[in-house]
Amino acid sequence: MKLHGLQKMTLLDFPGRVACTVFLGGCDFRCPFCHNFELIDGTAAPIMDDTDLLRFLESRKGLIEGVAITGGEPCLHKDLPALIRKIRETGYAVKLDTNGYHPQLLEAILEEGLVEYVAMDIKNCAEKYALTCGVDQVNMDTIKESISLLMNSRIDYEFRTTVIDELHEEADFEKIGELIRGAKHYYLQRFTDRESVPYGNLSAPSFDKMYRLAEIAKRYVPDTALRGVE
Repeated sequence: MKLHGLQKMTLLDFPGRVACTVFLGGCDFRCPFCHNFELIDGTAAPIMDDTDLLRFLESRKGLIEGVAITGGEPCLHKDLPALIRKIRETGYAVKLDTNGYHPQLLEAILEEGLVEYVAMDIKNCAEKYALTCGVDQVNMDTIKESISLLMNSRIDYEFRTTVIDELHEEADFEKIGELIRGAKHYYLQRFTDRESVPYGNLSAPSFDKMYRLAEIAKRYVPDTALRGVE
């Protein structure tokens, strides 16, 4: 498998573990706030393959404990389970980031016990999901299936929403709350602009707005927390 990026060490991407982060290319969505758009539009060339990654992981034993796999959307790649098996054979725990649009592959990964942690994006309430994803339409049944898979699994997981002032309002989080009611963990991430973000005219919510949204979400998911408000 071709890999499009590697962060050699992170304390943030895999909760509770020192890890590296592997970036895979391609995505179903075109979110206007994406920080990794070069992985989606094909401008980022592969930097290594899985053989190179395994060689790197062997050299990092004792320094890192896990591998976070992100993108793009990793579940676009049908050989993702094979890659995870190879990583696990080297002794590392694996965390998967996903947009939830490939529940069949996600289910196979969960049933085989290939990952210790999954982070799934919840882009917005159903009525605004496609707009927030930058596409014409989104099958919400597919999103709901992935939510159900995670909430009924035995592994640790989180749902997370990147909050953009122009795309999210308080009423949306009442509906999101209903969508993930009773989840283990929910994080609201404050949008930050970067040169790699494909579209301009997007802005971060105020800190006050973030706190208000979190209070709404806590009615549905008590373990709701904020990121990016320090």
